[in-house]
Amino acid sequence: MRETFVRKDGNERIHIDIDLAADQYKKLESFLLSVFVKINSDDFTSLEFEEFLEIKESLIIALNYEDKAHFLASRVVDGWCELYFCSSDSKELNSMVSAVLKDTNYVYESNVTKDKKWNFYETQLFPNEIELIHIESLKIINLLKDEEDMLEEKRDVEHYISFTTPTQKEKFVHSLDHNNGFFYKDDLSSEDFEHGVALVKKHAVTEDVVEQEIEILYKEISKYQGFYEGWSTTLVEEVEK
Repeated sequence: MRETFVRKDGNERIHIDIDLAADQYKKLESFLLSVFVKINSDDFTSLEFEEFLEIKESLIIALNYEDKAHFLASRVVDGWCELYFCSSDSKELNSMVSAVLKDTNYVYESNVTKDKKWNFYETQLFPNEIELIHIESLKIINLLKDEEDMLEEKRDVEHYISFTTPTQKEKFVHSLDHNNGFFYKDDLSSEDFEHGVALVKKHAVTEDVVEQEIEILYKEISKYQGFYEGWSTTLVEEVEK
């Protein structure tokens, strides 16, 4: 299950493409293959980058052939695309990389190391809690795009929060600072979370705006050991009717 997300590191935005289910290989594969490729463009909409993506997928397919190596993740940093794979055997991995990349005119290097505990995947590549939230949020935005929603238009957006105890929920609701624009709407209760609350705020649903609003709310609910459960809204056309 491959997902993409952006990791913030100071002023830098690192684009990561990761297989979230790669830990299924953890007990069997203890070698980490790293492949660094110098890319000609960091414009992810350019034709050059699209051409590189074809090479990237060719490498993933070649290494996955007969389960030789499995893709973990890739990230774009400072003009380099770093690709990471796991394998149970270090033999022939570098030569297989060369077979794919040597005639492409890309500058590249590859290396195989032992990583039995999968420290690199788990600490450097796997998304943290807020990054996982943004991954799910982007799926909602893409669904709205498919419906040709005008994402820049402000509308009521519901945000869902859950807590372990009713006391945590009550303290959070009483602490709501309406200067942030979030208002209590309703209590929620389901099999997934018993002590939930729905908040509402009027804002646009572009990726940048939603990301900003979630991070404001995430910071507040963390003070009360809360969990962000997602958001929903209606199409602009439905709001206008």
